This record gives sequence, structure tokens and C-alpha cells, in this order.
Amino acid sequence: MVIVPKAAQGAEAEFERELVQLFADHLHTALEIISMPQDKIHLALRKHEAHLAAASLRSEPGNSALHFGPGYQTVREQVICNRDVKPPMDISDLTDKRLVVPAGSAQEVALKETRRKSPNLHWQVRRGVTTKDLLREIDEGALDCTVANELQLADARNYYSNLAVAFDIGTPSVVAWAFPAAVDPELLREAQTFFAGLYENGTLNRLLERYYGHSGRLKPPDAASFIIKASKILPNYRAMFEEAAALVQEDWRLLAALAYQESQWDPLATSFTNVRGMMMLTGDTADRMKVSNRLDARESILAGAEYLALLKEQMPARIPEPDRTWLALAAYNQGIGHMEDARILTQRAGLSPDSWMDVKKWMPLLNRPGYYETLKHGYARGGEAVILVENVRSYYAMLKRLAPDTAPDTTPEDREEISYQLLEPLKKLLD
Repeated sequence: MVIVPKAAQGAEAEFERELVQLFADHLHTALEIISMPQDKIHLALRKHEAHLAAASLRSEPGNSALHFGPGYQTVREQVICNRDVKPPMDISDLTDKRLVVPAGSAQEVALKETRRKSPNLHWQVRRGVTTKDLLREIDEGALDCTVANELQLADARNYYSNLAVAFDIGTPSVVAWAFPAAVDPELLREAQTFFAGLYENGTLNRLLERYYGHSGRLKPPDAASFIIKASKILPNYRAMFEEAAALVQEDWRLLAALAYQESQWDPLATSFTNVRGMMMLTGDTADRMKVSNRLDARESILAGAEYLALLKEQMPARIPEPDRTWLALAAYNQGIGHMEDARILTQRAGLSPDSWMDVKKWMPLLNRPGYYETLKHGYARGGEAVILVENVRSYYAMLKRLAPDTAPDTTPEDREEISYQLLEPLKKLLD
């Protein structure tokens, strides 16, 4: 049995769940997941209610009540405050601020360690909440400050515009799995072997790229505009995206994210190169997909979905998801030939042509003579494809929170957290 974060925590929860599933596969055993708030995890482990907790915990080498596995991520902890109030410049300035962190969180542990050198540091803890909850309250002005790691902040800035970093606090958190003090030594050894293998074969870096590689890419006004349009425009076309998604066995939110990147959900969009419609189809692509009217939203969405599926089918069968989708999106922008050229450059560099994390480093070089002259399909604006893919990834991640599927451990309270109540504060960025 493994404790993981609640699904509403987004990328953190998804990352940890995939990681523990890989560990279960490594052990050739079934996985039983327990979802609980962070403030209950330590007690649950002390009572041996689970074999381990994979919940983005800060490693505490001096904690005799728990064992910690190998650190698999290092993130800075930062004091985050409402940008409309005078920011604290250092720890001493926090004395007149209401500083709140989730009970049992890595942030609480970081503050406890910091107080050893700064005994006047004080804060409040709150049970049953996440860092995301507190960042929302800060954005609304209900709290002064909290502590969040850099990845949590990057994600939150896609939703909340009024957050500002004051300063880093304490040492960076080394994130690790936690085990009961009386853990079976063999289980701990297996965890160490497991993570050593993830490092050696690059799986850990690929997972971190998958869940966090796009974090913080969107500027606050772009994120604000997306949220507003997701509320006002997307509902008019959602059924069309769902119809297309069912046709090609894809997540409708991915198709909607691609359409937003292409046209901002404007079915009449037209570029100076005569790329047109909701999915911004070229004339050749429209003819290939038998589209009679590129400005018809339903026709465009169906054709765009089918074209993306066709691109995925044309790639080598060995390419796994989600890299297969990210590479197909790059091909959607630049064409399958230029995407294959980028894969060739990546392979020449000794990297994996099947990994978007590697290919995106080389695709921008398709506009340089020393590179494109050695390739079959010549010059391309490869950097544009990288921007498209990374933006689509960001919009897709946002839609998964704004329009979530109902997961087994998603409670009504979780679903209420993902709402459009913050649209008005975000609008001021667009005025």
C-alpha cells in the first residue's frame, strides 16, 4: 500500500502515481493506492498503515520516526506573497506578515529548519489544505504569504496573477519517498535499486520533463486570457471536440488545447499564409482530409483531429506516449518531413530521436544552414514547432484542471477547487 497526494494537487499527484506504478512493476506486485492529506501521512506511516508515502515529502535525515529513500528531485523553497502588499526583503520582515503553510508539508519542514538559525521566525499551519489552496488565498488577498517550491509556483501562476516571489528560504528541498521506521530492509534496498535504475536509463529525467517541463512557460496575461476564454468560448465547441476525440481515441482537452494555440478558438481565423479555421489547416491538408469548408468549426475540428492521428500513425511504432503525441504536434506545425529531420539531428548528437525532451533541443536548428543543408527536407522554422508543442502542453495541463475527469479519489470538494471563480481578478491583466 502506497500513500500518494490527492488527485487535485495536479502534476505532483500525477508524477508520484506514475512513479509508484513503475516501482510496483519493478517489484512485480499489485499496487494499492491510498490518497490522503499531507498532515496525516507521518502518523499513518508511524502506525504502519502503508508501506511507503510517495507524496513530494522533504527528506529529513535526522527524523528517527521515518526512513527516507533516495532523493529524486531538488527544488527551491520560496516565500510567496501577494504582489499588492509591500514584499518582505528577508526573514526579519516576515514578523508582521501572516505566513501560513500546510501542516505536514515540505514547506513546514523547511521553515522548521530555518527557525534553528532564525528563532524569531513564526508561522501558522493549516490542516487539510494544499499549497495550491494557500496560493489561491494569497492571490485573492486573504493571506499575506506562504512558502511554495518553484514548480508549485510555476503551475499556480497559470491560474493566479497576483503572486510574487519575495526570496528563497532555507535550503532547497530534496524530495524523497518516506518509509516507516521499521521498514523491511529489503523494500528499502529495492527502492534504492529502482531509483538508481531510473537515473541510469534516463527514465527519471523523462518523467520530470513530462510533468514539469512545460511549467511556467505561459506569461500571466496569456494564462489569464486562456482561462477567460475557456469559460466563455470553449463551452460552445466542447461537444465538437468530444466528438472528434471519440473518433480518433484522443483526449478532447488535448484537441481543444491545440485549437486554442492555433486559433484561440476562432473558427474564422486566417493567417497571412492562408492557413485557416479553428485548427488552422493549410489548403493542402484540408484537401487531404476532404474538408469542404475550412471555416466550418466542426469540419475543421474533425479534420484536425484526424490529421493529428494520421501523423501519430506515420511515426515508428516504438515511440511511446506521451512523446508520440508531442512529436506529432511538432509535425502538425512543421510537417512530418521536418520533424523527421529534427529526429535525425537528435540521433546524430547521440540523443534519443524518440524523446521529445531530446528532439526539442535540436528542432530549432532546422533554420541554420549548417544543419538544414545536410537534411532531406531543408529549411524549417523549427523553433515555432517547439513553441507550439510546449504551449499546447501548458494549455492541456490547465484544461485537465479546469475541466477534470472524475477520478476515483476525486471528491466534490476537489472538483469545487477547480472553478472559474477567479476570472475577474485575472481580467485586470488584460485591460
